[in-house]
Amino acid sequence: MALSNHTIIAGGGIIGLCCAYYLHKDKHEVTVIDRTGITDNCSFGNMGYFSPSHFMPLAQPGIITEGLLHLFNSKSPFYIKPRLNKELLQWAWQFKRNARGKTALQNAVYLNNILQLSRGLINEVRKDIGDHFKMQEKGCFMLCRTNSGLRHEEELMPMAEQFGLQVEKLSRHKVQEMEEHVETNVIGAIWFKDDCHIHPGMFMNALKKYLQDIGVHFILHEEVTGFEKNGNSVSAVITQNQKLVADHFVIAAGSWLPQVASLLQTHILLQPGKGYSHTYDDVEKNILYPAILVEGRCAITPWQQMLRIGGTMEFSGLNHEILMRRMQGIYQNIKMYYPGLQIQMPEQENVWCGLRPVSPDGLPYIDKLPGYENVIMAGGHAMLGVSQCTGTGLLVSQMLQNKPTEIDMHPFRLNRF
Repeated sequence: MALSNHTIIAGGGIIGLCCAYYLHKDKHEVTVIDRTGITDNCSFGNMGYFSPSHFMPLAQPGIITEGLLHLFNSKSPFYIKPRLNKELLQWAWQFKRNARGKTALQNAVYLNNILQLSRGLINEVRKDIGDHFKMQEKGCFMLCRTNSGLRHEEELMPMAEQFGLQVEKLSRHKVQEMEEHVETNVIGAIWFKDDCHIHPGMFMNALKKYLQDIGVHFILHEEVTGFEKNGNSVSAVITQNQKLVADHFVIAAGSWLPQVASLLQTHILLQPGKGYSHTYDDVEKNILYPAILVEGRCAITPWQQMLRIGGTMEFSGLNHEILMRRMQGIYQNIKMYYPGLQIQMPEQENVWCGLRPVSPDGLPYIDKLPGYENVIMAGGHAMLGVSQCTGTGLLVSQMLQNKPTEIDMHPFRLNRF
């Protein structure tokens, strides 16, 4: 009897759509279920980076000390809202354990593997679905205003070069020469030349349209409420409106991953990390290169005359409450690094926020669910969802079909904590 290949994907963010893309390429019938209309989830308002440069995981030495220093600063880039919550405490304990130097350096190797895989694949996807998302391959600056910040970034250069990345230290004069239209105020930068950037909202829309055109089925505005099980496999997913039978299931529910996993008696350590952004549609004299503002812990991305500023990592639970002082902190840092940039502080109704799914070690979960032979979980990519999306999609497709994977998947197992 021929093997049936109907796969249901729970979650229509960038990870879910990339899983759908690669599974359809491998001749699967694919259905994507999402609780929204896929018009404004966390995959839309981020900075749009495909960044092999971001090989150091969020859980790294010094990050906890920095978080404690900023604990009561409402403009700080890294913030954990104090509260008695068992899930948060368990997550924080594991985060602390993984923020040690040796562990973080080992996790950087694993993160590099999936980042470089994804970076190569996005070029193939662009050829396949069309260049509709303003992709530019000009690298990314790590901009520094202090000697200590520049030294820290410079210390990562040998590791980057060991990973095969092209990296160059820039003087303040070189940065200003390359950003010829806007006055900058930095002492230097590290330029990661292999990075590229896209407009993530345009990418989501283009990929969704492509998938619809080739026959991927979308069930929108429906939430997964349960699963029907048959021994060591899942036979159907249940929403508030219907039951859908399939052969394979992928859970790619972003920051709602623990809630969906709990329906299958699986406990996942994950916290939603809120980020903020604002997009300017018409900047007359715009920057030319995307950049991470190292000391400011925020980022900036240009697309011709469009410009997006964004940042923060706020752990305050599953909510979309906008705290304007965080956006003020981002804006003020942008103006410090780019005093010549003619932009205004956005109004609250024009500020976007999204919830990034953050694991305790900065690595994603990509693994078959224990006890279920036909369910794969893909999530926990933190602020690197775009950077890892294509690689994750390919790996999920390979795992689901029991094919050899491009990279070692052991570091991304579900039961590592």
